[in-house]
Amino acid sequence: MDYSFYDFLKLIGSLGLFLYGMKIMSEGLQKMAGDRLRGILTAMTTNRVTGVLTGVLITALIQSSSATTVMVVSFVNAGLLTLTQSISVIMGANIGTTVTAWIISLFGFKVDISLFALPLLGLGIPLIFSNKSTRKSLGEFIFGFSFLFMGLAFLKSNVPDLSRNPEMLAFIQNYTDMGYLSILLFLLLGTVITIVVQSSSATMAITLIMCSMNWIPFELAAALVLGENIGTTITANIAALTANVSARRAALAHFMFNVFGVIWVLVLFYPFTSLISWAVDTYMPSAPEVAVSFKLSAFHTVFNICNVLILIWFVKFIEKTVCTLIRKKNVEEEEPRLRFISGGMLSTAELSILQANKEIHLFAERTHRMYGMVQDLLHTEKDEEFNKLFARIEKYENISDNMEIEIANYLNQVSEGRLSSESKLQIRAMLREVTEIESIGDSCYNLARTINRKRQANIDFTEKQYEHIHLMMKLTNDALVQMISVVEKEEHKGIDLNKSYNIESEINNYRNQLKNQNILDVNNKEYDYQMGVYYMDLIAECEKLGDYVINVVEAGTDAKERKQS
Repeated sequence: MDYSFYDFLKLIGSLGLFLYGMKIMSEGLQKMAGDRLRGILTAMTTNRVTGVLTGVLITALIQSSSATTVMVVSFVNAGLLTLTQSISVIMGANIGTTVTAWIISLFGFKVDISLFALPLLGLGIPLIFSNKSTRKSLGEFIFGFSFLFMGLAFLKSNVPDLSRNPEMLAFIQNYTDMGYLSILLFLLLGTVITIVVQSSSATMAITLIMCSMNWIPFELAAALVLGENIGTTITANIAALTANVSARRAALAHFMFNVFGVIWVLVLFYPFTSLISWAVDTYMPSAPEVAVSFKLSAFHTVFNICNVLILIWFVKFIEKTVCTLIRKKNVEEEEPRLRFISGGMLSTAELSILQANKEIHLFAERTHRMYGMVQDLLHTEKDEEFNKLFARIEKYENISDNMEIEIANYLNQVSEGRLSSESKLQIRAMLREVTEIESIGDSCYNLARTINRKRQANIDFTEKQYEHIHLMMKLTNDALVQMISVVEKEEHKGIDLNKSYNIESEINNYRNQLKNQNILDVNNKEYDYQMGVYYMDLIAECEKLGDYVINVVEAGTDAKERKQS
């Protein structure tokens, strides 16, 4: 057989170039329209029809249904889309991904776009080195487009020449004349290839080449396409493995939708493929190798459109089914976990920032809850209740430490992706936010330890001291509430940042006033020196907590301003 290992490596390299081109092209487009994509997804999913159209539009733009479904799963995970909205967007993504097959059929076989690839790279080079991030992203898109079609051209030239290697054709032909069993076998093969390659578009390109070179008949190529539709759902399911319940449900809905489509097409397989073949031969007459690629593209599109038209009426039923199959856990079980950031696969780098923002807001709320426990601890009298509450604060301190590490690791992962310069600065500001919020958690724990030491020393504050501590704690609580409102709002319009600075100034002045008063009170024998130490430890720790709060506010404001610029 005249096909060496070197030839096989060239084939794998060609596929690699095709996949890399698709990845760069997709990322370039998403970087150009990162925030706008978020807006489209959240604003255009008001009902199931607009949801489907949104899925079609975004997938046609970014040329990857896998990227869209991973994005949708991560948005459900972050609470930006409901399960119902996500199902309709995923339906649309299945139609949008058929655009790739048409681009390859119309240009890849009729026009040799690889001839224009090098001149296009020449146009893209000055854009790649531009200081403006939108131009740089456009340059990346041009590079990706060029690499994609260069990869396609190399794939066509590096597939084995069957006229010189009849053994290969014989091997395939052994499984092409088994009737319906061949259909099922090729469906399984398409699923496996797509799972391995992690791109239905790449598998579709391979199928189009095999079909245009008469390796396999149109019917078996159609069976491969059906398999690709099942294989492509694996990507979203992998992304949802460590996500929350809603995200896992969205991924399962995607799998159910595609499997149902494949089942009804298998029942009507021969009439359906015959109808497609007749329609293309009648209305799109062309050269045989081009006609067969048109038939395959038409089969892919019509199958997905029919599937959406059937199942769009059963969105609620799909939702109920996945909710029954994947039940919600108790909130207590999920509490120590990150709620919005999932492990495993990241959605695109630009869009992952939104999930991190949501998680940082949750982190801030948890530290505020921890501070509320400290306030309760100050007036807990019974030993059992005191020990239980102190242990709970200790647990929250450990959760706070873990959250800081997990969010920071996630942001570092995101920063390794292809990001605009504004987003890189935004991630730096978000990392500072996370560090400062963790320091607030440490301050809360330090306050609890001081209260615990005071209790063990079997001494109590005077009524006047309690009044001062309550006022200081109220000021600190006001600062925390204001900080959460800044962290929560994605755009910080309508937030008076002066309010945070005024509270911080008030805390500092009050601390200085109490510090001077404490020296006078100890000298006047109103309470002993040791009680004054515990008292001032609480006051000083509250002031330190206020400093961390203002640092979070400044970091959060910087992040949002950079995002807007």
